[in-house]
Amino acid sequence: MRDDVTRVGVGVLVTRGDRYLLGKRIGAHESGVYAAPGGHLEYGESFAECARREVLEETGLVAGAVRFLLIGNYMFGTKHYVDVDLVVECPDGEPIAMEPEKCAEWKWYRFDDLPSPVFIVTKRMIDAHLKGYNADTEAVENVLRPDA
Repeated sequence: MRDDVTRVGVGVLVTRGDRYLLGKRIGAHESGVYAAPGGHLEYGESFAECARREVLEETGLVAGAVRFLLIGNYMFGTKHYVDVDLVVECPDGEPIAMEPEKCAEWKWYRFDDLPSPVFIVTKRMIDAHLKGYNADTEAVENVLRPDA
């Protein structure tokens, strides 16, 4: 059955120097896959507020400055997501699995030593960050093309 609600997701690529913070998902959605923190945009919330809230709720870390990274238009089964992805630096503290029913653990990984498998959205975020892009061309085209 098709889900007729389009959700707004906010993904947060958390960096510390040359490392990225990834968590191993557990539960119903993408279990066993490594992903960046993120969640749903709440009513009246800015993207930056959402990013800071999600990082704190999921990892216990306080996010620094928030920068735009890319946007994507994704179908996951019957669920449609418009995903706004941001990047933040978290220079202090160590992550804690604040939602152990959703994420087994958080760890720092270098781009050349990522765990597997990495969630497709997180992979696009890391690729865009490494290449210095502020948008994923394919994802932006999918947002602009009604027949994509």
